[in-house]
Amino acid sequence: MTSPLLPTYARADVIFEKGEGVWLVARDGQRYLDLGSGIGVNALGYSHPALLAALAEQGGKLWHISNLFQNPQAERLAGRLVDASFADTVFFTNSGAEALECAIKTARKYHSADGHPERYRIITFEGAFHGRTLATIAAGGQQKYLEGFGPKVDGFDQVPFGDWQALAAAIGPQTGGILIEPVQGEGGIRPVPPADLRRLRQIADDNGLLLIFDEVQCGVGRTGKLFAHEWSGIAPDIMAIAKGIGGGFPLGASLATREASKGMTLGTHGTTFGGNPLATAVGNAVLDVILAPGFLESVQEKAGLFRQRLAELKDRYPDVIADVRGEGLMLGLKLKVPNTDFVRKALAHRLVVIAAGDNVVRLLPPLIISEAEIAEAVAGLGAVAETFVTHADAENADERHAG
Repeated sequence: MTSPLLPTYARADVIFEKGEGVWLVARDGQRYLDLGSGIGVNALGYSHPALLAALAEQGGKLWHISNLFQNPQAERLAGRLVDASFADTVFFTNSGAEALECAIKTARKYHSADGHPERYRIITFEGAFHGRTLATIAAGGQQKYLEGFGPKVDGFDQVPFGDWQALAAAIGPQTGGILIEPVQGEGGIRPVPPADLRRLRQIADDNGLLLIFDEVQCGVGRTGKLFAHEWSGIAPDIMAIAKGIGGGFPLGASLATREASKGMTLGTHGTTFGGNPLATAVGNAVLDVILAPGFLESVQEKAGLFRQRLAELKDRYPDVIADVRGEGLMLGLKLKVPNTDFVRKALAHRLVVIAAGDNVVRLLPPLIISEAEIAEAVAGLGAVAETFVTHADAENADERHAG
């Protein structure tokens, strides 16, 4: 039977009916350990009592009112994000791509308000992924996402990841900002070293540029800090977040300093659904958990354990795993076998993992994963790696026999 859904995804042949903690339960009753979190979204796993309570309470009161009226839930969430970050202002969206669109518009409007509308160009980095809108695929610059959608939206200049000479050469009189993910997600779980983020901050300051961080995937506790850039000791002027902040409910936000957002005045931007009472009630519940004393420290501890066990796995299967990379519970296995095959075999072993660029498999478990579940995850990943070794040994034996 042909699905009425637009065929833009090659969906796996499994139907999940419910989730419990870090586990997904399929229609046939099989339990899958989720190391993907819905692509980094379900930060607190499934059926978390705090999120269920917030959703039920607000759902019984008011779902949507539009941004033409006061919204106490949104005010509270914005205030908490401001108090916990560099920012002075917050604009809520429904997704990461929308948050990036707002961030890009904020940067352009800043220079326009400052008397330099020609400074609209933004430098981005090869391998980046910033979303699927026309502007954000142009910002990411990856041909596979641009193909067939007409002329690339103007205003973005890609430079190679880590190429400082290319970055310096790209800065010109029309340059207004630098946009980067502190940890590339889709690009292959590639962290930007803290020293490099500090260097970018200095370059931005020296050239009158706005520094924009895309923390859609790496933010909201994923690296063991509330925001990934905190490890570097510097802050951006504008930042986009999403995924984890809603804990599975569609929610994103663009955060900015008062100075960077000075051009975003009455009527310059808007959203119908963004920041509605239901979404921001859940966002507040997410922060209740993540900002609770000891939670982020526990993420750091579990991340250290997970990485150590993965390093042992790499040593055990050097022909399968080339490297372990990432920060916090945003980890990646750089493989010597096709990552798509690894993802498929992992699902057969009832493990959910996600492919990324650079032949990497992403491991983005819910932040509530336990040490026992980490041990289960590593055992499962080892079983998947073993299938490649067994297959290779069988092929070698066949070749020897044929010879």
